Amino acid sequence: MPLWLNVVSRVILFMIILFFITKFLGKKQLSQLSFFEYVTGITMGGIAAIVILEVRHSIIIGGLAILVMAAIPYIVGLIALKSKKFRDFIEGKPTVFIKDGKIMEDNLKKERYTTDELLELLRKKDVYQVSDVEFAILEATGDFSVMLKKENQPLTAKDVNLSLASIKEPQTVIMDGEVLDEPLSTIGRSRAWLHIELEKLGVTIENVFLGQVNSYGELTVDLFDDKLQVASPQERALILSAMKKCQADLEMFALGTEVKEAKEMFTKNSEKLQEAIDKVFPILKG
Repeated sequence: MPLWLNVVSRVILFMIILFFITKFLGKKQLSQLSFFEYVTGITMGGIAAIVILEVRHSIIIGGLAILVMAAIPYIVGLIALKSKKFRDFIEGKPTVFIKDGKIMEDNLKKERYTTDELLELLRKKDVYQVSDVEFAILEATGDFSVMLKKENQPLTAKDVNLSLASIKEPQTVIMDGEVLDEPLSTIGRSRAWLHIELEKLGVTIENVFLGQVNSYGELTVDLFDDKLQVASPQERALILSAMKKCQADLEMFALGTEVKEAKEMFTKNSEKLQEAIDKVFPILKG
């Protein structure tokens, strides 16, 4: 076999081996590397590089070495799941940098971080003043987590006792001009419904780059032609407007009649409809 073909075949073979090993070890290996996993990854890459470039080395021996190196973090991971002490030793423990608004200087020195580096980490979290921070911690994976003081945290709906409708995962039903049947069936919709919604928007499937259905059952689309504008769904706004009109009509009927029973009926139903509007307003306001 020619040398170049030998090298190419080894590259393809070890790429496949490393791909399946990484897939077997799981997504955690990609997102959160511990010290041990970091060393293992470097070693596996080094073994693969040596076997690929040094053609005199046996592919079988190289593949065996990589499989053994892959087995080690897998076994270590199983042990770490059952032992907190072992997990802390292998993966490390998080380090508190700011506690109760105070910088922990000793912990900074322990992790060999300077004050400038701490400020840089805070800026990456959009925090520019240390006094705004209640708690900050350097995770074992190297990520930096920050909790602001209560008065500096963004206002939430819960803080103002506002009830909001829950939001479900949007389903992508059109991609690259092609209809995706599985997401459609997940939300209980059909292709016929999809065609009707597209007709309302004045577009065809072939012109849609991406189409998604939100938790309210509304279809939103992005077209291949970026110059074309598509109107936003108006169903919820129309329903809210119709409910407000009915409520206003009931109030007007109550004011316009001299019959006591009718006035009481219109007033009572107007109040009930207003209560219903108040409940569904967070959903229908869009």
